[in-house]
Amino acid sequence: MDTVALAASLRLAMGRIVRRLRQAHAVGDVTLSGVSVLAWLARTGPDSPGSLAELERVRPQAMASTLAGLEQRGLVSRTPDTADGRRSIVSITEEGRTMLEQRRSESVSRLAHALDEFTPQQRQALYDVLPLLDRLAERL
Repeated sequence: MDTVALAASLRLAMGRIVRRLRQAHAVGDVTLSGVSVLAWLARTGPDSPGSLAELERVRPQAMASTLAGLEQRGLVSRTPDTADGRRSIVSITEEGRTMLEQRRSESVSRLAHALDEFTPQQRQALYDVLPLLDRLAERL
Protein backbone atom coordinates (compact mmCIF):
# COMPACT_ATOMS: atom_id res chain seq x y z
CA MET A 1 0.00 0.00 0.00
CA ASP A 2 1.21 3.49 -0.85
CA THR A 3 2.00 5.22 2.49
CA VAL A 4 1.55 8.71 1.01
CA ALA A 5 -1.96 7.83 -0.23
CA LEU A 6 -2.77 6.26 3.15
CA ALA A 7 -1.49 9.36 4.97
CA ALA A 8 -3.60 11.63 2.75
CA SER A 9 -6.72 9.50 3.32
CA LEU A 10 -6.18 9.41 7.08
CA ARG A 11 -5.69 13.17 7.22
CA LEU A 12 -8.87 13.75 5.25
CA ALA A 13 -10.98 11.36 7.34
CA MET A 14 -9.69 12.62 10.69
CA GLY A 15 -10.06 16.24 9.59
CA ARG A 16 -13.71 15.66 8.63
CA ILE A 17 -14.47 14.02 11.98
CA VAL A 18 -12.83 16.83 13.96
CA ARG A 19 -14.55 19.54 11.89
CA ARG A 20 -17.95 17.94 12.36
CA LEU A 21 -17.46 17.69 16.12
CA ARG A 22 -16.30 21.33 16.24
CA GLN A 23 -19.34 22.48 14.28
CA ALA A 24 -21.60 20.98 16.94
CA HIS A 25 -20.40 23.47 19.53
CA ALA A 26 -21.99 26.89 19.85
CA VAL A 27 -20.50 29.97 18.26
CA GLY A 28 -18.49 31.81 20.89
CA ASP A 29 -17.64 28.55 22.60
CA VAL A 30 -14.14 27.98 23.97
CA THR A 31 -11.49 27.67 21.23
CA LEU A 32 -9.75 24.38 20.54
CA SER A 33 -6.58 25.82 22.03
CA GLY A 34 -8.56 26.76 25.14
CA VAL A 35 -10.05 23.28 25.41
CA SER A 36 -6.61 21.76 24.99
CA VAL A 37 -5.21 23.95 27.80
CA LEU A 38 -8.14 23.06 30.08
CA ALA A 39 -7.69 19.36 29.36
CA TRP A 40 -3.95 19.59 30.13
CA LEU A 41 -4.55 21.45 33.39
CA ALA A 42 -7.28 18.99 34.41
CA ARG A 43 -5.00 16.04 33.69
CA THR A 44 -1.66 17.29 35.05
CA GLY A 45 -2.43 20.14 37.43
CA PRO A 46 -1.36 23.79 37.58
CA ASP A 47 1.27 25.03 35.14
CA SER A 48 2.97 28.22 33.97
CA PRO A 49 1.84 30.16 30.88
CA GLY A 50 5.28 29.65 29.32
CA SER A 51 5.12 25.91 29.76
CA LEU A 52 1.59 25.84 28.35
CA ALA A 53 2.75 27.81 25.30
CA GLU A 54 5.53 25.29 24.71
CA LEU A 55 3.12 22.37 25.06
CA GLU A 56 0.69 23.92 22.59
CA ARG A 57 3.54 24.99 20.31
CA VAL A 58 2.33 28.58 20.21
CA ARG A 59 3.99 31.90 20.95
CA PRO A 60 3.73 33.20 24.52
CA GLN A 61 1.58 36.10 23.26
CA ALA A 62 -0.94 33.68 21.71
CA MET A 63 -1.08 31.69 24.96
CA ALA A 64 -1.57 34.91 26.92
CA SER A 65 -4.60 35.67 24.75
CA THR A 66 -6.00 32.15 25.21
CA LEU A 67 -5.49 32.32 28.97
CA ALA A 68 -7.06 35.79 29.19
CA GLY A 69 -10.20 34.47 27.48
CA LEU A 70 -10.35 31.44 29.77
CA GLU A 71 -9.78 33.59 32.85
CA GLN A 72 -12.45 36.08 31.78
CA ARG A 73 -14.95 33.23 31.56
CA GLY A 74 -13.91 31.91 34.99
CA LEU A 75 -12.50 28.67 33.58
CA VAL A 76 -8.95 29.18 34.89
CA SER A 77 -7.39 31.18 37.70
CA ARG A 78 -3.90 32.61 38.10
CA THR A 79 -1.86 32.81 41.25
CA PRO A 80 1.66 34.15 41.79
CA ASP A 81 4.41 31.56 41.52
CA THR A 82 5.78 31.09 45.05
CA ALA A 83 9.23 30.31 43.64
CA ASP A 84 9.34 33.32 41.29
CA GLY A 85 7.01 36.23 42.00
CA ARG A 86 7.35 37.53 38.43
CA ARG A 87 5.62 34.46 37.06
CA SER A 88 2.10 33.18 37.50
CA ILE A 89 0.71 29.70 37.78
CA VAL A 90 -2.52 28.80 35.99
CA SER A 91 -5.06 26.36 37.44
CA ILE A 92 -8.34 25.04 36.10
CA THR A 93 -11.40 26.10 38.13
CA GLU A 94 -14.43 24.00 38.98
CA GLU A 95 -16.30 25.91 36.25
CA GLY A 96 -13.54 24.91 33.83
CA ARG A 97 -13.79 21.25 34.84
CA THR A 98 -17.56 21.35 34.44
CA MET A 99 -17.38 22.96 30.99
CA LEU A 100 -14.71 20.50 29.86
CA GLU A 101 -16.79 17.52 31.01
CA GLN A 102 -19.93 18.86 29.32
CA ARG A 103 -18.06 19.41 26.07
CA ARG A 104 -16.56 15.92 26.21
CA SER A 105 -19.97 14.44 26.96
CA GLU A 106 -21.52 16.23 23.96
CA SER A 107 -18.78 14.99 21.62
CA VAL A 108 -18.94 11.45 22.97
CA SER A 109 -22.74 11.45 22.62
CA ARG A 110 -22.49 12.60 18.99
CA LEU A 111 -19.90 9.95 18.22
CA ALA A 112 -21.90 7.23 19.99
CA HIS A 113 -25.06 8.19 18.10
CA ALA A 114 -23.18 8.01 14.78
CA LEU A 115 -21.61 4.67 15.75
CA ASP A 116 -25.08 3.22 16.47
CA GLU A 117 -25.59 3.19 12.69
CA PHE A 118 -22.60 0.87 12.19
CA THR A 119 -22.83 -2.92 12.40
CA PRO A 120 -21.26 -4.66 15.42
CA GLN A 121 -18.47 -5.90 13.12
CA GLN A 122 -17.77 -2.38 11.86
CA ARG A 123 -17.66 -1.02 15.42
CA GLN A 124 -15.23 -3.82 16.36
CA ALA A 125 -13.02 -2.96 13.38
CA LEU A 126 -12.90 0.67 14.53
CA TYR A 127 -12.12 -0.45 18.08
CA ASP A 128 -9.33 -2.72 16.85
CA VAL A 129 -7.59 0.14 15.00
CA LEU A 130 -7.52 2.47 18.05
CA PRO A 131 -4.13 1.28 19.35
CA LEU A 132 -2.63 1.99 15.92
CA LEU A 133 -4.13 5.47 15.86
CA ASP A 134 -2.76 6.17 19.35
CA ARG A 135 0.66 4.97 18.22
CA LEU A 136 0.45 7.19 15.14
CA ALA A 137 -0.50 10.21 17.28
CA GLU A 138 2.53 9.61 19.53
CA ARG A 139 4.85 9.64 16.51
CA LEU A 140 3.60 12.95 15.08
